[in-house]
Amino acid sequence: MEETVKTYTVAEAKERMERYCNYQERCHKEVLQKLRQMRMIPEAIELIIATLIQENYLNEERFARSFARGKFLYKKWGKVRIIRELKFREISPYNIECAMQEIEDEYEEAFDALAQKKADTITEKNIQKARRKLADYLLYKGWESQKVYRKAVELFPYD
Repeated sequence: MEETVKTYTVAEAKERMERYCNYQERCHKEVLQKLRQMRMIPEAIELIIATLIQENYLNEERFARSFARGKFLYKKWGKVRIIRELKFREISPYNIECAMQEIEDEYEEAFDALAQKKADTITEKNIQKARRKLADYLLYKGWESQKVYRKAVELFPYD
């Protein structure tokens, strides 16, 4: 039994990509992967991506800002993790810088609140272990290491 593969015309693929981009912000890499999954030829991919950019369905700066804002507000990620994820998605340094400006205002307060909230849940009696738990959590979330270690000492001082 032979498996049939769905094929798309350029117009059909473009329409699908418009819906795909309308659903949520997408980066170029995601759209490119999707078009490759659809088995589109390179010339068609270039044409579709160019059209999506021209018609403002695809905007890398808008994606980067939206991504940074969302991960910061909802998942409480720090700059390190956000930047790493944006680089993984092949976002340009300029757009990464724009995305970081998006979270600049609330950054310090969010860090302090997150650290305090986590510290309140740590029941460890050993100060070193408590600091380590807090630091591990904040580093995993992508906050800067010097900031994390300073906060750990501040929240778990020696008696």
